[in-house]
Amino acid sequence: MRLPDLPIASEFWDNNRQWLTALITFAVAILISQVVDRMLQRRGKTIATAVTRGELSPVADTRLRLVRRLISVAILLIGLALALNQFSDLKRVATGILASSAVIGIVVGFAARQTFANVIAGILLAITQPIRIGDLVTFGDQTGTVEDVRLSYTYMRAGDGRRIIIPNELLAQGTIVNHTIFDPRVRVEVSVWIPIDADPDAAMAALSEEPGVEVALAETDKDGLRISVVSWAQSASDRDSIAAGLRLKCIERLREASILGT
Repeated sequence: MRLPDLPIASEFWDNNRQWLTALITFAVAILISQVVDRMLQRRGKTIATAVTRGELSPVADTRLRLVRRLISVAILLIGLALALNQFSDLKRVATGILASSAVIGIVVGFAARQTFANVIAGILLAITQPIRIGDLVTFGDQTGTVEDVRLSYTYMRAGDGRRIIIPNELLAQGTIVNHTIFDPRVRVEVSVWIPIDADPDAAMAALSEEPGVEVALAETDKDGLRISVVSWAQSASDRDSIAAGLRLKCIERLREASILGT
């Protein structure tokens, strides 16, 4: 049985061929970019399992994410160029644009300076790596764990759960305090206040009985004495829980030594 002719579909295709071809081309580019990105991600996990029998190191993870994003952007840009190439009218317009490319380049470059600066800074951050995925860093008055270094922005997670988003250009130009770049351990400091008339030597001796801590008289005030107790967390994610537990243990030891009331 012969299929009936579809003149409406044929006419629709003839009238909108350029648009349909452009959409299909760009959709294929999106699909290819996603497939390549997943392949690179799986490849990274395979290498991590074979070499370290675990997750990628912060250095490798940061650079792999940069490579994945650069490749995805390149594929999408090629797909967009091929899609726009389907329009014959744009080719004639492109000729005129190329004639004034210097002026257009200056205008576009000035308008997109901030975006380009963030992208270049993101590439430099991933290559030089003053910060890495998982590092505990302080930038300005913000402290948090680096979750992701993208092309334009860096995402950090603060201790209270807030997500801090910082333009990469600011990170590249500013001063960053990286607490874990050489040592994955994180310094944990808690303060304990005792009455002004309490015996500081007895209080420090009681607190020093806690294993793995450093105790020092940090501050004196008319209302009391502040004792600093320092310990270490194995990772930035453990810092808050260890600090909370250390405060509780310090209070218990001071109560046992009859320095704090029950």
